[in-house]
Amino acid sequence: MEWIFEENKVKYVDEFGKEVAKAILSTCSNGDINIEHVFVDPSLRGQGMATITMEKVVEYLRSNHKKAIASCSYANAWLHSHKELCQDIISKEFGLSSACKIDREH
Repeated sequence: MEWIFEENKVKYVDEFGKEVAKAILSTCSNGDINIEHVFVDPSLRGQGMATITMEKVVEYLRSNHKKAIASCSYANAWLHSHKELCQDIISKEFGLSSACKIDREH
């Protein structure tokens, strides 16, 4: 299993190539990154994989010198609860959550 970093996605792929955890990202007009959705396959839930996914997103943002906002309610709450650790990647535009844009996977 491995983490793969793409322009609009950070994903964890199992040995069969299935995405078992992912964060969907989009670029805002000001260049900031919006974390639109965080998904963990049901087989991995309850094991801290959503937190690990967010940590990988933060790693991706830092390595690309990007700032983040989050329309995904989970990502938004996670960033709020980790503000001190993530202050270097949190956008000035970061605020309260809006609805997650992708509602077919939760």
